[in-house]
Parts: sequence; C-alpha cells; structure tokens
Amino acid sequence: MSAVPGSAADDATTRDRLTLTGLRADAFHGVFEHERVNGQPFVIDVVVHLSLAEAGGSDRLEQTIHYGELAEAVVGAVERDPVDLIETVAERIASLVLEQPRAEVVEVTVHKPSAPITVPFDDVSVTIIRSRSTIRSRSTEGGE
Repeated sequence: MSAVPGSAADDATTRDRLTLTGLRADAFHGVFEHERVNGQPFVIDVVVHLSLAEAGGSDRLEQTIHYGELAEAVVGAVERDPVDLIETVAERIASLVLEQPRAEVVEVTVHKPSAPITVPFDDVSVTIIRSRSTIRSRSTEGGE
C-alpha cells in the first residue's frame, strides 16, 4: 500500500532515519511485585525520522542528532521512575526523542524479553509511532 502524496504517511516514509537497535537497560517496570523488587532487562529500538541532508553535506555533528547522547538519554529514561506498563515507557521515550529539534517522527519499540508469561516465548514488545504534532496536540488537550 502506498501513501498518499503529500500526506503525513508519505512524509514519514520518505524521511531519512537514524536507528538505534537493541539498547539494553535493567529496570523495575511491571504490574507484579516481583518485577518491582527484582527488576528485569528491557531492550529498546528507536527509529528517528529526520532530514540528514544538512549533516551529510556539511559533515557537522550539530546538523544531526548525536546518537551516542541519544542512546544514553533513552537508557536513562528507561531506568528511572518505575511504571506498570511498557506502553508508558515507550511514550516516555518518544517524548524524550521529540525534544530533539531535528526529530520529526519517532518509532519506539520496547521489548520485555523476561516478561512474566506462563507459556514459552521469545519476546513481548510494544511499538508506538509519534510525531511532533501528536505530542503537541496531546499537551494542548491536557491543558498544558
């Protein structure tokens, strides 16, 4: 299925991307007490849609997003303030990434490979896609 030219979906599919795959963090998220006490590993994938043309043409770091600093910030966001749901962790990361002035759209996947599931499994994850406009409209609706 192709996106409608000029639509938000078309814009998102034609942007350049910066991708961080497999960031690892130990944290205490979950609804069960043992998750809050013992913690567990989380794995994060982040895809940032932005223009890389200026950075590619100038070879200047300030024309892009510093992926090392972004990786550290994402892991820090995962490791702080335990919450019940990995959906909440994903929203936290998306908001953090969209604070970067060059970030236009972000896709965040939070993996919980040690989730308390009673059947054999390889992974459980949630993936969200947020844009600067989605975050803005939510803060407007919230009265901020």
